[in-house]
Amino acid sequence: MYSKWGNIVEAERVFLEMPHKDLVSWNALLSGYAQEGNYSGEATSGFREMMREGVKPDHVSFTSAVSACGQEKALELAKQIHGLVIKMAYGTHVSVCNVLISLYYKCGVTGDANKVFQCMTERNVVSWTTMLSMNDENVVSIFNGMRRDGVYPNHVTFVGLIHSITVKSSLTEGQMVHGFCLKTNFFSELNVANSFVTMYAKFELMEDVYKVFEELDQRDLISWNALISGYAQNGMFREALQTFLSASMELPPNEYTFGSVLSVIASSECISLKHGQRCHACLIKRGFNSNPIVSGALLDMYAKRGSISESRGVFDEVADRSQVSWTAIISAHSRHGDYESVMALFKEMKEEWVDPDSITFLSILTACGRKGMVDTGIDIFNSMVRDYSIEPSSEHYSCVVDMLGRAGRLNEAEFFLAQIPGGPGVSVLQSLLGACRIYGNVDMATRVANSLIALEPEQSGSYVLMSNLFAEKGQWEKVANIRKGMRDKGVKKEIGFSWVDVGSIEYSLNLHGFSSDDKSHPRTEEIYRMAEWMGSELKHLEREDEESEYVTLACVI
Repeated sequence: MYSKWGNIVEAERVFLEMPHKDLVSWNALLSGYAQEGNYSGEATSGFREMMREGVKPDHVSFTSAVSACGQEKALELAKQIHGLVIKMAYGTHVSVCNVLISLYYKCGVTGDANKVFQCMTERNVVSWTTMLSMNDENVVSIFNGMRRDGVYPNHVTFVGLIHSITVKSSLTEGQMVHGFCLKTNFFSELNVANSFVTMYAKFELMEDVYKVFEELDQRDLISWNALISGYAQNGMFREALQTFLSASMELPPNEYTFGSVLSVIASSECISLKHGQRCHACLIKRGFNSNPIVSGALLDMYAKRGSISESRGVFDEVADRSQVSWTAIISAHSRHGDYESVMALFKEMKEEWVDPDSITFLSILTACGRKGMVDTGIDIFNSMVRDYSIEPSSEHYSCVVDMLGRAGRLNEAEFFLAQIPGGPGVSVLQSLLGACRIYGNVDMATRVANSLIALEPEQSGSYVLMSNLFAEKGQWEKVANIRKGMRDKGVKKEIGFSWVDVGSIEYSLNLHGFSSDDKSHPRTEEIYRMAEWMGSELKHLEREDEESEYVTLACVI
């Protein structure tokens, strides 16, 4: 009773007060330890003590002991228990074999899991579902084998099956399973339907996602979270926010809901930051402000949307700062080019004995590049490999290339470019091409531009940068050739957009986007008049400042 209520301390006390303990007593305690999750060590030590007391274990004892080993990933001890299982003739018992399969799967020894499964004389739905969950590539053939074996699947089987199909990105198989679930009435199981929402979102079929969602007889918070996350994954940020607002009217959001919607607001230039501030107020009222998922998302949102002070305020309120929190605030300052704060926070992070990860180093390298601290950046790059055994990714190499390019050390930058795993990406090539233009290295710029155009033949950035470089060098014939090539290929220069928050949050979900000479806003004439008036006022203030400086200088003389 105490074990099932989760009061393992009371269960243990009752057990210790028993003058005589039989197999049922030991099994009750071991099962309680194993089910609790945080007492796996006590479960394995209790199993050893039971053996020393001379109590002969049965399939319940073995199930609890093996399950505890799986939680701790204690593979060597589990193998010893497996040997004892075979000696005591429980080697084909269905429940013992099921936990053995799960244990070997958790420990990454899939070959041994398969051997246990093959040796079983009887397999139930748990056996087949466990095997199905650990074989993404052969998941459909395993499911068919389960049906041939006469074992009827349950909702857990379908959740595992849909997850595996999603991982291997097999739309056809997913649609077949969808049809099967409809015919067998498993679609009415809410967790199965929620899995289809996630699957279709991964396949970028948002119309199908919405159809599945609309067909749900009842919706729980997982359903809403799956829909919000699906919209976010597919860049449909406005729809994600609108779904969040609708969900909040039906069910109280949890930390995953807030994490998703804050990520949406952080990623979308066209959604007002006021919505993020409203979410912030809401999550404080619900007590989620100390949750690491939510606080990390808040940090990221404020940083990406340009409010570094609010980002720092969130960080200062976090009591137990994890690696994620430190990395988030360092990334926030790095994004704003605040080199001094980045290095100070990095030093403080190490003093708190929190190890940086690859993303932390990426942010630090970015800050070093923007500040022009090349030698410091190279030292940090080497320290990442030497002191923390972090394998540099293409992004790390790209940061170093950008850093060297900004400093005019173009030959070193090109050397690092060749070290990038999988070859350089578009962003690093654009960065090096920009550096070549600044320092007038036409030969290297031509090589880099050719690589860029091969990667993105329809993007205008490479053509424009090369055209500007040739123009600065007075090579007008080459400028004309590039412009002609752009026209022939149908490449058009992209228009730059800015965003402004207009109206109140009650009436406007989105920011207003505008470009140069834009006249799409209904109050365009008033906007241009105000811009002209502000420009004249600024010029007037500049003249006043200049006159004041002349008067001050005359007085000094």
